[in-house]
Amino acid sequence: MANVAKKSLRSSGMVAVLIAQFLSALADNALLFAAIALLKSYNAPGWQIPMLQEFFVVAFILLAPFVGPFADGFPKGRVMLIANMLKLLGAGAMLIGLNPLLSYGLVGLGAAAYSPAKYGILSELVSEKNLVSANGLIEGSTIVAILLGAVLGGMLADSSVTVALTSVCVCYLMAAISNLLIPKLVAVKPNQRFALMPLVRNFISALKILFTNKDARLSLLGTSVFWGAGSTLRLLLVAWVPVALGVGDLSIPANLSGAVAIGIAVGAAFAGSLISLKNVNRVLPVGMAIGVLIMIFAHASHVYTAIALLILIGAAGGFYVVPLNALLQERGHETVGAGNAVAVQNFFENCTMLTLVGLYIFLESNGTPVVLSTTIFGAVIFVAISIIAGVRWMQSKAH
Repeated sequence: MANVAKKSLRSSGMVAVLIAQFLSALADNALLFAAIALLKSYNAPGWQIPMLQEFFVVAFILLAPFVGPFADGFPKGRVMLIANMLKLLGAGAMLIGLNPLLSYGLVGLGAAAYSPAKYGILSELVSEKNLVSANGLIEGSTIVAILLGAVLGGMLADSSVTVALTSVCVCYLMAAISNLLIPKLVAVKPNQRFALMPLVRNFISALKILFTNKDARLSLLGTSVFWGAGSTLRLLLVAWVPVALGVGDLSIPANLSGAVAIGIAVGAAFAGSLISLKNVNRVLPVGMAIGVLIMIFAHASHVYTAIALLILIGAAGGFYVVPLNALLQERGHETVGAGNAVAVQNFFENCTMLTLVGLYIFLESNGTPVVLSTTIFGAVIFVAISIIAGVRWMQSKAH
């Protein structure tokens, strides 16, 4: 019975992970809008705003071979603690006046280390039958944090960038304290050697193993497109709102980001009850709908229409991505270790983010109207997920 209790969704370890994730994600999302406000206060050119995301994701790509073994080589709660302290260091650097792009890149280092531990620990804390539900709880906690972080970050940044950054630092510190309450689980692979070339070779090996597994490949590609879309859409909103709605402050795009978060929470809740690993193909048509909804949203001209469409986009995204995350964790746990699997996933996701945000920077720097940029972006998402879905359905039919 004790083991069952430890594997339940209400265990003390699971609650500590949820609290730490909420606080860390709250700070992450508030920090973005504080950093945007800081760049605007410096009269930085418009293309530097999406460059924040590029500096952030580069750490995920460069550290991809190392963060998975790091997460599996030590107790994951302690890895999350170290990662949150790195985030605190980056936010503190921004607060004392260091370059916002470089400071945000330092936060990206912490986030890169945090992600494999955050998701990898779930398969150690809960049973397989509860894994989709645990993912739903994590995503739900994250979405609420995104909602509050975006709204509070936008409001605080509009009034005082210093107060916004100080609040972010406090949240990261509280998240680190929460990490101390996570039980010190046994490391999955405690005797790993952290030598450069062997780790790179191991990462490439893990990538090959996962990519040859049709379920893991579906998850890697499918979640990559979703999170790349989410990151780019959040930045697009900052430019879209003044043009489409005629409002120039940061609180409106922040609130609209919160509308997406509400939708994701709803979609994640439905996915937890309606989708299992056996019927995961059901999420693919919903994923394709994300691109269509973004194209429709691009031409909205009223705030309530925009909110409704963004909630729908978020709901489709939550329903689509949560089962795919659970699928990768299970297949990764069976093959290369959950930490390594999430590190490979982060590599794919952040390469996609780098590409999609790069597309937006290209369109922005060439003077493309933001409504057209958003429409193009939605079309790219629709085509990408349609290709993934088409290949998966053909494989299923052949099987």
